[in-house]
Amino acid sequence: MLFGGINIDSTAGQTIRVIVITVVAFLVALMTTPFWCRLIKKYQFGKQIRNAEEAPVYNKFHKKKEGTPTAGGIIIWFTVLILALGIGFLDFLFDGLWSYLNFIDRAQTYLPLAALIFAAILGLLDDYLGVLRIGGSNGGGLKIRYKLIAYAVVAAVGAWWFFFKLDWDVITVPFFGNFEIGWWYIPLFVFIIIASAFSANETDGLDGLLGGVSLFGFAALTVVAFVLGRYHLAAFGGAVIGALLAFLWFNIYPARFFMGDTGSMSLGITLGVVAMLTNTVLLLPFFAIILVAESLSVIIQLASKKIWKRKIFLSTPVHHHFEALGWPESQVTMRFWIISAVFSALGLVLFFLSRFL
Repeated sequence: MLFGGINIDSTAGQTIRVIVITVVAFLVALMTTPFWCRLIKKYQFGKQIRNAEEAPVYNKFHKKKEGTPTAGGIIIWFTVLILALGIGFLDFLFDGLWSYLNFIDRAQTYLPLAALIFAAILGLLDDYLGVLRIGGSNGGGLKIRYKLIAYAVVAAVGAWWFFFKLDWDVITVPFFGNFEIGWWYIPLFVFIIIASAFSANETDGLDGLLGGVSLFGFAALTVVAFVLGRYHLAAFGGAVIGALLAFLWFNIYPARFFMGDTGSMSLGITLGVVAMLTNTVLLLPFFAIILVAESLSVIIQLASKKIWKRKIFLSTPVHHHFEALGWPESQVTMRFWIISAVFSALGLVLFFLSRFL
């Protein structure tokens, strides 16, 4: 099939498609960001910082940021949503003329789109409660147990969709092939989604940190989706990447606004869903190495304080530990980006080697 002289079914055609969607997403997000900035400032969506008694290290280094607009993650998920719906509507309206760019697909993108939006709305509620200092800790927001319940609900729906609707119960073990695990697929799916959502939430603590490491993670998974021939999913990944690039334009240090839970929840859950869709869950620790390190630092710290009554880290998540050691915030962020890039590349190497050797 040709579109403007391009064979859209060819690898080159699909490559152009993903690149075009990525660029369009970047431009849309970049152009709409001033509107979102005015909106969150108008409604005084300012970040509230936890007090020194509850989080001494965090308060010491970030108290000056109190009042900075939050919920900037709207830029990311809204851009993806508007592209998906807008191109889909144009495709319907003009009887397939826009089918080349339309990436809405039942098998490939229904679930990640739904997970992205549901988690984003839940995160937006959390951000709003945080602004009002309602619930949660001193900083406000949903309590962690309510967040975990919400993650579990999304994960359970996703597991049901994969197992009963798509008949998926296979896990790929790199270099060893595919293994049918039956109903064990359901708890595995639930665990991955909860873990990725929790880890993303913990990582979002420095200017540009989660945005950057998510960018590398989604870039790696987009490459995987493309190689597997899941071009709609690759195009979806391109839309996320483009939106993330525009978001980072304003979020790098010193950030004009913060991502907020509306961004971290949606990115974390969607990252896990895409990993399951591409059957690369065992490579996810490479694609999301910083997310793994951040959540592990929290778990280790809590366990150590509970069992041995002492702390392993000066502060957790671990990025605050390095701040406490004297690393400038921008230095922590950039070094974590480098680690994320290296491990994402390593994960892709393992993916290609296990696939073609």
